[in-house]
Amino acid sequence: MKLAIIGLSNSGKTTIFNALTGQNLETAIYPTVSGEPNFGVVKVPDPRIDKLAEIYKPKKITYATVEYIDYIGLTKGDVVQNRKVFDLIKDADAIVHVVRAFHDDSVAHPMNEINPLRDMETLELEFIFGDLEFVEKRLERIEESVKKGKKPNEAERKFLLKCKEALEKEIPLRNVAFDEEEQKLMRPLQFISTKPEVIVVNISEADLNAEATADLQGSVGQFIADKGIAKTTKAVTLCGKIEMEIAQLSPEEAAAFLEDLGIEEPALNKLIRVSYDLLGLISFLTSGEDEVRAWTITRGTNAQKAAGKIHSDIERGFIRAEIVGYEDFIAEGSMAAARDKGTLRLEGKTYEVRDGDIINFRFNV
Repeated sequence: MKLAIIGLSNSGKTTIFNALTGQNLETAIYPTVSGEPNFGVVKVPDPRIDKLAEIYKPKKITYATVEYIDYIGLTKGDVVQNRKVFDLIKDADAIVHVVRAFHDDSVAHPMNEINPLRDMETLELEFIFGDLEFVEKRLERIEESVKKGKKPNEAERKFLLKCKEALEKEIPLRNVAFDEEEQKLMRPLQFISTKPEVIVVNISEADLNAEATADLQGSVGQFIADKGIAKTTKAVTLCGKIEMEIAQLSPEEAAAFLEDLGIEEPALNKLIRVSYDLLGLISFLTSGEDEVRAWTITRGTNAQKAAGKIHSDIERGFIRAEIVGYEDFIAEGSMAAARDKGTLRLEGKTYEVRDGDIINFRFNV
């Protein structure tokens, strides 16, 4: 899973990136319009993997991973500058949109005032305008080809005109219904306003557990509802500055710090959990003395397709999947006991894999 961290300049994007990845990149106090993107890969925390590793003591432990990208901030009305960001993040699975809600006189705000709802609206429009510019250029190229005597792809032109109509009405493309053929045309175009989005409201330390923060959370939820994007947008509230400090601590120190502040879980855990839910992702597990591993798939994936996540040969030669749920395995204590109790079972290729299934694939190629 690849997540792109974006936002207006000085919203705390790099602070959030540091909090998530454990890196310690320098954060700016003035808006910047240049620089190199930052990349970080983190392990997805999974207590099930930890427990299975205790049991099997494998040679290798492999967690699922998330890649985060952090780049320069977006600028209201600057299509050329913003295109640099869009081009970098267009293959991301989802957007992490950092919205500034903290007050700090030493950190300039590009719009001179702290106003989270306005900033959310601003970026939503920048996504739309960026896609509109892309659509218009694509339509122009089609018309130029027609003038040269080339026959246009009418299906593509019709699709682009449908997108253009929605975008001109300031409707993000994730709010537009597209049929299967239109979705095929859309996939290679990598629009920004189609991407699922996690809004991270970045608050001050002083506002942790404050009534004003609860009110802000309500306002953000209402914004999402009013825009009609609740199915593709989630929101979390956290203090990036504190979370960055926590990410530099040992697990024991971090746990104590979180408890003192009344924070239930670190930003890394919260954001990954919300992102998995937003994207409809789950993990199945494989276990043994050689390796204990988590595999990320889309909810609803059948057993044969899940086998392909491990290797295409296993998918092609799929025979059966030997499956036990994680909770059943822990309750029984071993695979042999699970087999005796009937919780270890054989499933065919159409079986819908569930989160936490421990699977051994039988195959022949």
